[in-house]
Amino acid sequence: MGNDGYLPLFETKRANGRTLYRVFAGSIFVGICLIWSYRVSHVPGHGEDGRLVWIGLLAAELWFGFYWLLTQAHRWNLVYRQTFKDRLSHRYGNELPGVDIFVCTADPVIEPPMMVINTVLSVMAYDYPPEKLSVYLSDDAGSQLTFYALLEASQFAKYWIPFCKKFNVEPRSPAAYLDSISISDDSKQPKELATIKKLYEDMKNQLENVAKLGRLPEVHLRHKGFSEWDSYSSRHDHDTILQILIDGKDPNAKDSEGCVLPTLVYVAREKRPQYFHNFKAGAMNALIRVSSAISNGQIVLNVDCDMYSNNSLAVRDALCFFMDEKKGHEIAYVQFPQNFDNITKNELYSSSLRVISQVEFHGLDGYGGPLYVGTGCFHRRDTLCGRKFSREIHNEFKIDIPKDREREETTAVLEEKSKVLASCTYENNTEWGKEMGLKYGCPVEDVITGLSIQCRGWKSVYYNPERKAFLGVAPTTLAQILVQHKRWSEGDFQILLSKYSPAWFANGKISLGLQLGYCCYCLWATNCLAVLYYSIVPSLYLLRGIPLFPELSSPWFLPFAYVVISKYMYSLAEYLWSGGTVLGWWNDQRIWLYKRTSSYLLGFIDTIAKSLGLHSDSAFVITAKVSKQEVYRRYVKEIMDFGDSSAMFTALATIALINLVCLIGLMKKAIVNEGIPIIYETMLLQFVLCAILVLINWPLYQGLFFRKDNGKMPKEIMESGASSSSAMLSLWANTALLNFTLPAWSGAIEDGLNHGFNEPI
Repeated sequence: MGNDGYLPLFETKRANGRTLYRVFAGSIFVGICLIWSYRVSHVPGHGEDGRLVWIGLLAAELWFGFYWLLTQAHRWNLVYRQTFKDRLSHRYGNELPGVDIFVCTADPVIEPPMMVINTVLSVMAYDYPPEKLSVYLSDDAGSQLTFYALLEASQFAKYWIPFCKKFNVEPRSPAAYLDSISISDDSKQPKELATIKKLYEDMKNQLENVAKLGRLPEVHLRHKGFSEWDSYSSRHDHDTILQILIDGKDPNAKDSEGCVLPTLVYVAREKRPQYFHNFKAGAMNALIRVSSAISNGQIVLNVDCDMYSNNSLAVRDALCFFMDEKKGHEIAYVQFPQNFDNITKNELYSSSLRVISQVEFHGLDGYGGPLYVGTGCFHRRDTLCGRKFSREIHNEFKIDIPKDREREETTAVLEEKSKVLASCTYENNTEWGKEMGLKYGCPVEDVITGLSIQCRGWKSVYYNPERKAFLGVAPTTLAQILVQHKRWSEGDFQILLSKYSPAWFANGKISLGLQLGYCCYCLWATNCLAVLYYSIVPSLYLLRGIPLFPELSSPWFLPFAYVVISKYMYSLAEYLWSGGTVLGWWNDQRIWLYKRTSSYLLGFIDTIAKSLGLHSDSAFVITAKVSKQEVYRRYVKEIMDFGDSSAMFTALATIALINLVCLIGLMKKAIVNEGIPIIYETMLLQFVLCAILVLINWPLYQGLFFRKDNGKMPKEIMESGASSSSAMLSLWANTALLNFTLPAWSGAIEDGLNHGFNEPI
């Protein structure tokens, strides 16, 4: 408490042990500098074997060192936030600003309506005055099934919301809550639970039956909302469809207990083939405009359709930042972490973003705020609309007093008036997508929008409460995670090369630490070059018996050993501290390698091609939110799934096979020539690198050679991987050893393809 008696609504604490970490990081940097010195001072002379390769290693190690320095921006100044919701309630009571919640969906097959309405119901049930809460569902597919599901949810909400508030239910997604109590003793549950279960199951069965039929029963089509589809041609060609399913200002819109319900609106913006619709950014901008005409909440929350609310108090947590009298006026958005409810114990695909959410974003928060990641984020409406920060700005949350209903527009008039705001032509000759709303032209519209807001002088806040605010669905196959990271890395790299680059556009507008933090993510794609080089070239030279690293007896061996051991021991400790497991960390290292040698590689190539005018705009790929039962069973058992055919798998298979052949060839050579002591003395680091690459690729070898289920590597990937690795090795090899090894290895692959050497898992 200050001298003036002021009690803040939130406090910020800096992480302990910062000085110790900085000393540790300084020692690693000294080791990196010694590695650079070794490379520079030991470059082979002109004409000597390996000169160009040595220079290539120097370039790779310069990049690794530079990128490691960038990552320190995420760890140098960690801060943690704590909110005081009791002070918020005591100070303001129910005199709180309106909150508009945007839920976006785009495909009823990939994003099933049942999942979508569970997210909608979870945010409708927030512990917040319902008359100040409005929920908007953007359906970019314009699906009758999704509209019908939302219509059913609007009826179920009349019973679900009072049940949640009466019994303080958590989480407030019906599916998640009912699953969590399914194994509990029913005798300890409230009597009303049986009614809720029946209503939910009836709704679920009805929706599933309609989905199987592929059409709606005539009795349901009588609702006036379905007439909106009379002019519907396709999901890419239709008028704006807008229905206010619950009008919170309507005195007749009450729940089963007679209390006010939140406003609920369905929006499918106008689509025409001749107009580019700008994917999720376009949908969000349409919602910003439509909501401004209907409810105009001063705070806007957007969530992905799979990210249900897991904490009904999250909205009050966010308001503690916005409404703080001394610091709240500086804050543009409050970002909550992305968490998932289908993560397995050891995180086979490293989908949890564990270190990013538990460490890196806390570090960015210490320099002015995290990135906007497109979901689980509360915004000031005016900052989304392009407002610049000024020190003269103070909290201007005006408390809306409901007007007399007879003096307002009817719901039908309001619907028609709002449709214009979601038309294809509304944004023509305006600043929407440029200086207003989410920015267009980038696969990661969220990141570039957040950066532009911060460059207008605003700060952001990262809040990671003990009870997770939102839980979503993580990818359940390797192909899904690689495609997702291709889009992220490609989009971030495009930002780096755009006029909004944090390297120059943000210079002087945000802190240096935040600038470096952004650059770290924007340079994800460029990591592919150094990692590819290190994953292939040292192993090839190992096979030829040419050392590329210091001998074990050399003093230069020590900086290499210290940097590698210290870096990975710290990485393991950081992962465990973040709540992971040792095997989970090992899986994280595997996915680290896979992303950098496939996703980031293709993202890098596509971005460069686009910059040179050789490639069209990137498509927005929706990550699947559902899996086939067989695929999901493998995911739960933590068996890697290679069932989809992908060019990225070819790259992974090629690298894995090259390292396997090099390791086998070396061991054979060492055994035949009794050269194991020589290898140990002269090429230990190279051998360890190759052996680790083989060990980390074990699931891939299983998919290539031993598995018989549908999750094995597709035959065409096996063939292309074998062909490409054979071609590379053949071009490289001039020794009799390799000429002997390759035919035997290729023959084994070919025989396996023809006759099958797979064993069931």
